[in-house]
Amino acid sequence: MTMNEPRITIAIDGTAGSGKSALGSHLAAKLGYLFVDTGAFYRALTLAALRADISVDNGPALAALAQTLDITIAPPAVADGRQFTLMLGEEDVTWDIRSPAVDAGVSPVAAQPEARAALLPLQKDLAARRAVVMVGRDVGTVVCPDAEVKVFLVADLETRAQRRRQELAARGTDVSSIHIAQNLADRDRIDSSRATAPLTQAPEAIVLDTSKLTLAQEAAKVLTKVEAIKNTLSKE
Repeated sequence: MTMNEPRITIAIDGTAGSGKSALGSHLAAKLGYLFVDTGAFYRALTLAALRADISVDNGPALAALAQTLDITIAPPAVADGRQFTLMLGEEDVTWDIRSPAVDAGVSPVAAQPEARAALLPLQKDLAARRAVVMVGRDVGTVVCPDAEVKVFLVADLETRAQRRRQELAARGTDVSSIHIAQNLADRDRIDSSRATAPLTQAPEAIVLDTSKLTLAQEAAKVLTKVEAIKNTLSKE
């Protein structure tokens, strides 16, 4: 991103395992933007709750815990395959938040209205301060409703389960595809049916089926939209 380029926000939403992080980090690298996974905030809170023996269904307790946490997302600090660095206070928990235990608890945590209310200002503030590619479940509808570019990703369950198993295997964690598929299906159900900020496609979003497209094809479609908007803003 150059000094004279108009700053835009790219919001990417979609189902669990649909490739949001892969596309988001790729676009951020291409554009020189900060890649932000809003789910990392909920994963950090889930990790902290598990460590503190706080129920993932206890909204008020989760909100109180969130108020005590110092969560920071920054560009990768270590060349170990990470897409960003997530700090919980002084501790690097980038990989800790990807554990199976956090996978199982993050959707119940994110379904708590009190927890969402506590973390939403942090996400909004980050998007307001920097040019970002932000991914999650409610970025285009709640976190960044005024984002210039909105994308919604879908993929079949089999493809998503295979991707997640490969991701876990690369980190030395072996989980069966059946278990992963069930976890993804459960997360889809919880994320889509929660009362507060459910997973919903923004009407103006570009819809991409990532089980039928390569990463390069996905990125090309989004970048075409980005360039069109940049050209429009430059003329204003």
